[in-house]
Amino acid sequence: MRGWRSRFVFTLIVYFAGFATAIYALAPAPKSETTQESKRSKPHAQFDSQEFVASFNTGMHKCLEFGKEAAQRTAKIVKEKVKELRDA
Repeated sequence: MRGWRSRFVFTLIVYFAGFATAIYALAPAPKSETTQESKRSKPHAQFDSQEFVASFNTGMHKCLEFGKEAAQRTAKIVKEKVKELRDA
């Protein structure tokens, strides 16, 4: 029983480490002094970071809720299967 749990925890750690890396890579850069010339040459300069942050935050909360529900359903199924195996 201990083997699958440690593998599961390890998989979760690796998954969330990758997820955190993706968030870091996609996070808006700090404001810097740029000239008007560089603003015109970069189409993403018009990007509204506050709007992106709000949208991303909403998406993350939805994802977190979905993950919690999925974990609860999975735990329930695993408990039922373990109980069936013990009774058999």
